[in-house]
Amino acid sequence: MQPKTLLVEDEIDLGTVVKQYLDISDFATDLFPSAHTALQQLREHPDMYQIAILDITMPDMDGFELATRILDMGLRLPFIFLTARNEKKDRLRGLRIGADDYIVKPFDVDELVLRMRNIIRRRTDDDGIVQRGDVRFYKEGLKLRVGEGDEIILTPKESELLDFLFRHQNRVLKREDILNQLWGDSDYFLGRSLDVFISRLRKYLNASRNIRIQNVYGVGFLFNVSHSES
Repeated sequence: MQPKTLLVEDEIDLGTVVKQYLDISDFATDLFPSAHTALQQLREHPDMYQIAILDITMPDMDGFELATRILDMGLRLPFIFLTARNEKKDRLRGLRIGADDYIVKPFDVDELVLRMRNIIRRRTDDDGIVQRGDVRFYKEGLKLRVGEGDEIILTPKESELLDFLFRHQNRVLKREDILNQLWGDSDYFLGRSLDVFISRLRKYLNASRNIRIQNVYGVGFLFNVSHSES
């Protein structure tokens, strides 16, 4: 089952609009009008959600207490606070609790979606798994999966290079910079080895709709990652 978004918002009209927008942005979303119903859902389905969006001002329990209770349950669930309150002390309190972000109403839903994607991406990368579109890279396990294809076992050098490319995606990378940063030298033989590794990675990623390794003549490479999830 695809992980969902937990949205807790007591303003039903606003919550419904946000839910509809998130749904069409590929974030399957469950809307809860109260903190207590959201907590009950998390107790019954602790692994269902990948991110939570929490209103702060609610009648039964404020968002700060709700977030604290979620953390007390031991869930590694990233969360964003939504609030009409723009006071510094409230923002600091939210961040001290452990919020990944703090968004003040009224807000742009497109911005919310981008922030959600960035948070999920950071959390995923921290767990040793990098996902971009239809590509999943398991750094610790030295494995790569493209779409629904079989897992590809990488060599340590291939994995090291792929990790570097992901960390510098959508930027033109000079050959000598890659060699110096990864292997401490840029001599002719290492350069030839780099070409071999790039060729292998390009072959592995050939079936991806989201990632391409492009040559930049006379300079190096561009690890082109599309933001499309299709």
